[in-house]
Amino acid sequence: MGRRMSDPVRLFVFGLGYSAGPLARSLKGRAQWIGGTTRNGDKAAALTADGIRPFVFDGVSEGAGVADAVKLATHLVVSVPPPRSGDDRGDLVLARHRQSVLAAGKLRWIAYLSTVGVYGNYGGAWVSEATTPHPAQERSRARLAAEKAWAALAAEKGIPLAILRIAGIYGSGRNALVDLGDGSAHRVIKPGQVFNRIHVDDIVTAVAAALNRATDGIINLADDEPAPPQDVVAFAAGLMGVKPPPEVPIGLAALSPMGRSFYAENKRVKNVRLKRDLGVVLRYPTYREGLTALWRTGTWRG
Repeated sequence: MGRRMSDPVRLFVFGLGYSAGPLARSLKGRAQWIGGTTRNGDKAAALTADGIRPFVFDGVSEGAGVADAVKLATHLVVSVPPPRSGDDRGDLVLARHRQSVLAAGKLRWIAYLSTVGVYGNYGGAWVSEATTPHPAQERSRARLAAEKAWAALAAEKGIPLAILRIAGIYGSGRNALVDLGDGSAHRVIKPGQVFNRIHVDDIVTAVAAALNRATDGIINLADDEPAPPQDVVAFAAGLMGVKPPPEVPIGLAALSPMGRSFYAENKRVKNVRLKRDLGVVLRYPTYREGLTALWRTGTWRG
């Protein structure tokens, strides 16, 4: 854990997506300036209206103005996933902007938003930040490689790096209520299978707390209750007052290769550091509180 940061904050975010976009908006009162990237210009007007300076970065080209903005940043959040399977470019941000980050003379802290998928399969056992990762999925191996690359860069600059390993993300527009509403929900049964989740609002709180504390090291962002996925769907159906889809044994389930890969790994994720070191009190400690709030406020559709 690092020392607390003082103003001014110039925050640059690589990847203003589902989690990092709300984070940037939440920090407008904390930061002197906020900028970040989007894959194309479609979101530029909305970001500008929110007080965020948009830059286009598609991971292929450097992106106009990105290097100069990075060089002036005091804080950097990276929320760009590794390239698709089979791509050999490594981390997309480092491939184009490693030198820009190294040249950022006022940079005091970096956060890399990763995934609990790097731990791999632990047969339903508990994992913590001290657990040795052994990812089997190619996308998770790429994530772990990116973590190591960012750690090397932070060490070279002599600044703290928070590696935030995030569980399954849900929130407005991305949840079991939406799946039930559009007919894509299913209840696949694999005995003993559980997953952790975390509401996007709790991610925003956690990353902001990490920034404020200049947190260094690995922290899991996960809820309190690793739960069977079919239970989440059934609970959502109860909120909506609809019949849940039938239970289907995993051997008979029509899952995509990506969907099936998630069921190949089973673990329970500890979140002790999230609470102890970041001081986060989860607004939605389980899926029940999160889904209930989305349903009652009518924000579940997005």
